[in-house]
Amino acid sequence: MTTLAEQWGIDHQQFWMHGRQPEHPVRFDESRQLWAVSGYPEAVQVLGDPQRFSSNVVPLLPVEPDPALTDGNLIQLDPPGHRELRGLVSHAFTRKVVADLEPRIAEVTGELLDELTGLERFDLVSGLAYPLPVIVVAELLGVPSSDRELFTKWAGALFANQSALSLAEDDLAEQRADLAEQAQPAAELGEYLLAHAAERRRRPREDLLTKLVEAEVDGRRLTDAQLANFASLLLLAGHITTTMLLGNTVLCLDAHPEQQAAVRADRALVPGAIEESVRFTTPFTALYRATTAEVEIADQRIPERQVVTVQLAAANRDPRRWADPMTFDVTRDPNPHLGFGRGIHFCLGAPLARLEGRVALNLLLDRFPVLRTDPTTRPEFMPSPDSMGVSALPLLTS
Repeated sequence: MTTLAEQWGIDHQQFWMHGRQPEHPVRFDESRQLWAVSGYPEAVQVLGDPQRFSSNVVPLLPVEPDPALTDGNLIQLDPPGHRELRGLVSHAFTRKVVADLEPRIAEVTGELLDELTGLERFDLVSGLAYPLPVIVVAELLGVPSSDRELFTKWAGALFANQSALSLAEDDLAEQRADLAEQAQPAAELGEYLLAHAAERRRRPREDLLTKLVEAEVDGRRLTDAQLANFASLLLLAGHITTTMLLGNTVLCLDAHPEQQAAVRADRALVPGAIEESVRFTTPFTALYRATTAEVEIADQRIPERQVVTVQLAAANRDPRRWADPMTFDVTRDPNPHLGFGRGIHFCLGAPLARLEGRVALNLLLDRFPVLRTDPTTRPEFMPSPDSMGVSALPLLTS
């Protein structure tokens, strides 16, 4: 019997998609010379302990990124700096602020679907799953959504890395090459955002970029590097997550016709379908941490100053936590997946991604009574080993 992973052409390195789990939930990966955590309770333990598992892995990397491209990167910050920087924008993602965006999300979705109505075949990603979140997050940040071709170019370059992080000596040359390739698009995006930030200093607006320009941490304004890197993260992560979430959900529903029929018949199941999609096809499959002291976890002793990869997607298939983990079930409840992370680094944009996914999926199903993948064309997936998301998903409407 052909599995979904085989049908979709999923690389065997993403072992969880093929129904495999390592013998031990915490192990040393000899090939990559780092520790891997694939168990659910162990992943929760690591993500909930920022004191012993630091988010700043940069000092342990054999290649050192340009500080101008890492200063102010929220993903790499630990308390108290993380708390202060995250506090600058947390107000922009409160439940009320996000809920107030629903009419605009519905409006943009409707306009994008207007362009697809009447077509017998279209690509979900380029037609809806990519432009929708780009327009929403660009408007929230305060940059022109009409520049989305630029964002596509930069995001494509930054997520094009096809080699997983490795500390093995034989992989160093490839790691350096990957880092060098990412430096230029990252710098271009930073320069683009700083140009808009300079304009906000002259003419403030009611947008997130103005708030970042005017914000103070400990009485100090953000440096240009901090502002550019922080805004870049919001712009890129703020749309890539939703793009993958929406594309993966439609793909999963197509692969499970009985589940799609149930969701079409009862739209109260839409939120559950989105959550199960995030568990089943976790968009960002791994996070990285650095041990600050020797730590014991699942009977394994990890020394100080070691890189640990937390394999979120594998943890979301841990049979110790999930009943029938290889089954896609839109009624799964509870569903405490780790698809948006856990702890202080829980995805800031998760409420927005969920809202965009819910609104877009409902309107998509309303507009197209029949929607199915093209049996002659496989979905295309993003090449990054730490992500699981379609970059192209051709659909038929009859």
